[in-house]
Amino acid sequence: MNLLVNIDVAELAPAEAFYTQAFGLQPARRFGNGAVELLGAQTPIYLLCKDAGTIGAGTMTRDYARHWTPVHCDVVVTDLESALSRALSAGASQEGAIREADWGRIVTVADPFGHGWCLLQFRGRGYDEIAT
Repeated sequence: MNLLVNIDVAELAPAEAFYTQAFGLQPARRFGNGAVELLGAQTPIYLLCKDAGTIGAGTMTRDYARHWTPVHCDVVVTDLESALSRALSAGASQEGAIREADWGRIVTVADPFGHGWCLLQFRGRGYDEIAT
């Protein structure tokens, strides 16, 4: 199975700038003016330009204010403070303090398009520290 990550955004150019600056992704293929493929993660990420107010899922319309979804992405980093600084400089908003866990450290951020992201720095064996 191959997994692709699609992220709806209201404007493609600022979204591309954010994701390349915040997470170090690189633009690859472009699909007209409506989408760009970003590489550099373990799976390709596609930014899809979709107007606010258009139908997103079922009867729900797209809204780029901060929103919650039960599906989100984690970005695993080696230096949490540096990654957080880079994301904030690119336009992310920090949502809470850095938290410690048995498996490592975490901080949550939101991109300029309302999507939430977790930045993780594993410690020791990462999730294996708590696996049963």
